[in-house]
Amino acid sequence: MYGTPKKPEFQLPMDTQVGFINKLDVTEFRSRLIDAETRINGNTPLLLFDNHDNPRLDARYGDGVHNREIERIIATVLFASRGASLFYYGDEIGMVTTPPTRKQDVKDPIGIAGWPKEKGRDGERTPMQWDQSANAGFSTGTPWLPVPPSASAINVEAQHSDPNSLFNWYRSLIRLKKTVPALARGANIMLDTDNAKVLSWLRQAPGAPQVVVSTNFTADPQIVDLETPGAGLKAGHLKTLLKSPGAADPDSLDRIELPPFGVYIGQIE
Repeated sequence: MYGTPKKPEFQLPMDTQVGFINKLDVTEFRSRLIDAETRINGNTPLLLFDNHDNPRLDARYGDGVHNREIERIIATVLFASRGASLFYYGDEIGMVTTPPTRKQDVKDPIGIAGWPKEKGRDGERTPMQWDQSANAGFSTGTPWLPVPPSASAINVEAQHSDPNSLFNWYRSLIRLKKTVPALARGANIMLDTDNAKVLSWLRQAPGAPQVVVSTNFTADPQIVDLETPGAGLKAGHLKTLLKSPGAADPDSLDRIELPPFGVYIGQIE
């Protein structure tokens, strides 16, 4: 699939084993990320969590209360892990799954054949929500699928200027992945591996500062200690690169406080 040294190929198979666990299970995530990072002969994994054949993230991972916070976690795993990152349009603003409510509105052949038990895949294929104008700015004509009512509140324009929006969280992660050497090309090493509530890992590249990432998979505040013996961490002050709203700036690795479904990314200096 990846070619050979004599005949290299730019081919990145989509690694769905990580992104389609469909539940926030730290142990399962850790195990599958280790597989993706270590069992493809040193090649680059292509991580993804969403596509046009599955309900969106809200329906597969959300709890109905902390959906945005949970989607921040998913984006962090996607962009702060080693590998190429692929996300589905609308994930960056938190578009929600909106299945049709009447059979006559169904466009997907699977939904037409299986109605009403199987409503098809139209719910995850609705037009991109750019703004609050007609058809959410997607088209001046009649789109193939209707724009969901959620577009009035969930759209790019509404989130663009909000520093705490999901849209700007994605932008920040992409910027870090492009500009921080450890996140751009560093190895991925799991930390605090007995913890079943918080997924933490280390990114390190030769000659570059190390970066730690912690993601709280629970609705309760968590405190983690990442000073793990033998993990190869270098002692130093933590410089915050990105954190969830409400998260603290820790002084050291031995006490990182995370709010419910919170995220912390810090560089060791």
